[in-house]
Amino acid sequence: MTRTSLIAAALVTFGATQAIAAPEAYTLDSSHSQIVFSYNHLGFSTTYGMFSGFAGDIMYDAADPAASSVTVSMPVMSMFTGWEQRDGHFMSGDFFGATEEDMVTFTSTSIEVTGENTALITGDLSMNDITQSVTLDAVLNQAADHPMAETPWLGFDATTTILRSDFGVGNFAPFVSDEVEVIISIEAMKAE
Repeated sequence: MTRTSLIAAALVTFGATQAIAAPEAYTLDSSHSQIVFSYNHLGFSTTYGMFSGFAGDIMYDAADPAASSVTVSMPVMSMFTGWEQRDGHFMSGDFFGATEEDMVTFTSTSIEVTGENTALITGDLSMNDITQSVTLDAVLNQAADHPMAETPWLGFDATTTILRSDFGVGNFAPFVSDEVEVIISIEAMKAE
């Protein structure tokens, strides 16, 4: 018997008159999820990069969004900036000293609902063997059935700013900005 069936049976047994909604599991759609980051280079330009190779789960509670949660991970070496030598430099000992096994992870610790479709999602961001609390300014773009997959689907955008130095990758600051702007866009499908 599933957890939902057990809850329903307990409610009937105790004569409950209201249904209780529980968070539902969603799995990230890696093909439509991105993290784009940018930083200032010597005051001359803004350099952009992105991460890919996502895996993650969302427990989404439509009735009580503050009871939702998210866990996401991606390989450090999935970072792409559009210039192979720069990518190699970022993976070197000057910055990440990354190996194939190194991951960037985010696990939510609290959600503060700020509007009908907005929230501040605070969580633990782990990168380069350092964990820091980070808050994402998030927007639920849509919660609906996917028109092709014909299954419930979620779409979120979020932004935050982090300091490279907080994660031990602050070399060359302030010439290369310590502040990194982060833009996140993810899709997730209801888990089977």
